[in-house]
Amino acid sequence: MRLIIAGAFLALALVASTVLVAAVLDDSGPGLEQQGVTQDTPALATTCAHPAGWRRLANRVQAPVYCPSWLPDPLTSEIDGRWNNIDSVSPDRSYLMGFVWQEGTLGNVQELHVNLRGYPGNARIPTCQDVTTVDGTTYRKKIACFQDPRGSVRSAKGIVATRYTVNHGADSWHVLLAWRRNGSLYTVSQHVAPPLTYAKVVANLKRIFDGLVLVPPR
Repeated sequence: MRLIIAGAFLALALVASTVLVAAVLDDSGPGLEQQGVTQDTPALATTCAHPAGWRRLANRVQAPVYCPSWLPDPLTSEIDGRWNNIDSVSPDRSYLMGFVWQEGTLGNVQELHVNLRGYPGNARIPTCQDVTTVDGTTYRKKIACFQDPRGSVRSAKGIVATRYTVNHGADSWHVLLAWRRNGSLYTVSQHVAPPLTYAKVVANLKRIFDGLVLVPPR
């Protein structure tokens, strides 16, 4: 009887030691990130909500793309679906996928608008054209499409993005998160517009960011 009890305690001790060693070994993640290496880990159990369209996009641009597992209701991330208002791929393989819901009566327009972008093989912030007219003269100049960085956001999977609050082009009046992976730039943004407040948009973006799933090309 004493031998059985002693054996049980020994087995428990071995299990505890194994868990402790695994925890120590798993602590390498933050160190890699501090060196500028971002890893996609399975820490958050998420799945691509509409994988077929995002797989086709990944094959089309011949690069991994980030598919949302969640978008604010009633939006879905189905490419070619009801809410997909922008499906654009440029010759340089950069892409823009937009999803929008709008409702308006007597000038009271409400909108949910989310954009997802990718720039395969290019980690630089793109440039946009700023157009102003003064005393009948039009001036054009190139500016960064994403401006006014306001800190960083870490996803549940350990990806770190910069938050930009002044953006241009299709992301005008949006809050935008931008991050880099293997020499490519990716972004997700949402329009700050009724019925949502700025704080709610920021919370939505964090939830979208937490649930992004990397879809590689075949």
